Amino acid sequence: MSDPISPEIFDHLVDLAALKLEEDEADYLRAELNKQLKAIDELAAIPLNEKLPLTSHGVPYTAEIRPRLRADNWISCKNPEDILAQVPQVEESYILVPDIPHEELK
Repeated sequence: MSDPISPEIFDHLVDLAALKLEEDEADYLRAELNKQLKAIDELAAIPLNEKLPLTSHGVPYTAEIRPRLRADNWISCKNPEDILAQVPQVEESYILVPDIPHEELK
């Protein structure tokens, strides 16, 4: 069985993540990712009772044991101009951030 993450796919993922890896680092990380995917496949292959309820926690997180939500307290900044003075672009007291270029995934 071939690895689900081929060297070509791994190189593409590294490029998307804007990482710079040495060849030995890349080989090691790709092997580790493939080991993790294999372990996930092995877990998925374990037969489960259909009547077993799905859980997101090992212990139920019911309303009785959940702590109460705290109230949100808004505290204004004493000198917002000092903070905004450190930002490259500001418009009407809003921090402007550049667009992040992306490609549509198919």
